[in-house]
Amino acid sequence: MAGRAQPRRPAAPPGLLPLLLLLLSAAAIIPRGDGQNLVTEDVTVVEGDVATISCRVKNSDDSVIQLLNPNRQTIYFRDFRPLKDSRFQLVNFSNSELRVSLTNVSISDEGRYFCQLYTDPPQEIYTTITVLVPPRNLVIDIQKETAIEGEEIELNCTAMASRPATTIRWFKGNKELTGKSEVEQWSDMYTVTSQLVLKVGREDDGVPVICLVDHPAVKDLQTQRYLEVMYKPQVRVSQNYPVQGLTREGEPLELTCAAFGKPQPTEMRWLRVDDEMPQHVVVSGSNLLINNLNKTDNGTYRCEASNAVGKSHADYMLFVYDTTATTEPAVHGFTQLPNSAEELDYGDLSDSRAGEEGAIHSVDHAVVGGVVAVVVFAMLCLLIILGRYFARHKGTYFTHEAKGADDAADADTAIINAEGGQNNSEEKKEYFI
Repeated sequence: MAGRAQPRRPAAPPGLLPLLLLLLSAAAIIPRGDGQNLVTEDVTVVEGDVATISCRVKNSDDSVIQLLNPNRQTIYFRDFRPLKDSRFQLVNFSNSELRVSLTNVSISDEGRYFCQLYTDPPQEIYTTITVLVPPRNLVIDIQKETAIEGEEIELNCTAMASRPATTIRWFKGNKELTGKSEVEQWSDMYTVTSQLVLKVGREDDGVPVICLVDHPAVKDLQTQRYLEVMYKPQVRVSQNYPVQGLTREGEPLELTCAAFGKPQPTEMRWLRVDDEMPQHVVVSGSNLLINNLNKTDNGTYRCEASNAVGKSHADYMLFVYDTTATTEPAVHGFTQLPNSAEELDYGDLSDSRAGEEGAIHSVDHAVVGGVVAVVVFAMLCLLIILGRYFARHKGTYFTHEAKGADDAADADTAIINAEGGQNNSEEKKEYFI
């Protein structure tokens, strides 16, 4: 049998085989993308500033690099910009990097931007642009422009339209205080209000209260208000003459009263606390003068000052000494008598307290001397009483036994004639002289 002829395969066209081999060889040398060859970084930028996006290739093979916006629109293809937005500018282009800047960044520019590398398969990685918005306004609102010492006032600090929400801190001078904050969100923006309740004293007058903002988009943003505090007068009495000596009879005494307050004291007067003011005392404004001291001037002299807030005073205790006195007084000088415990000024009381300590020591010595004198007197009285007692118990005893025996001729007769004989023994009487 004759064999069946087999069909012949069509021969490849001349020149096609070399082209196929070339394509296979080219595909073999194209690197396969593993997702690790393309790198970029996230970008954080303050609104209105410039953001720079960088797409880099670690192992360049001359593949095409492309940058797309969040809407997948091509911003740059190599060094060509298809997107008609002049805010995007080419910073650097090479086989290994595409770097693009975006000026005047706004909230609408936030989102993911894609870097693409045309390999087989294509590689893609994205970078995120985050836009920070600093507070547009920072304001302190104070409840009362002028406060009175001891009052509580309320201050509010508001940081408006920021992103993210701000942190507000309070300071009084250099001391940090704690406030209470509330956050309100409007669309993508945040408004923060912090409330501070502060009890003020006279030492706070003129002190700044500072509202400071902590925000990644801004540094050292703060505002401040100066406290204005009204307070009662502070009164001081000073001795002009004698400067440091004793206040003796016949000598002059001059005192001066000074008062400071807010507002400044409008009324000031001298008075005597424990009695009427002597007629020979001369008061001229804030000065008090006694030309010729005498013992009747002893007492406490008070200077009072008042303003719109209240009244305060300071006292001077006067003790007039003899002209021969050479020692410092035990209790003498100034005392500042506060209207409340908060106004106690220890410095003002130093002189009087020193005097009081001297008085205590003087009183101690007097008490000890008095006790010793009493003990000595008691011992003398006791000795006198004992002497008299022993003197009265010392003497001669006489009896009636020998009565009538004085004229007897002998002893036997005397015994018989004696009234105090044995027969009358029951009638014997004994006398003590």
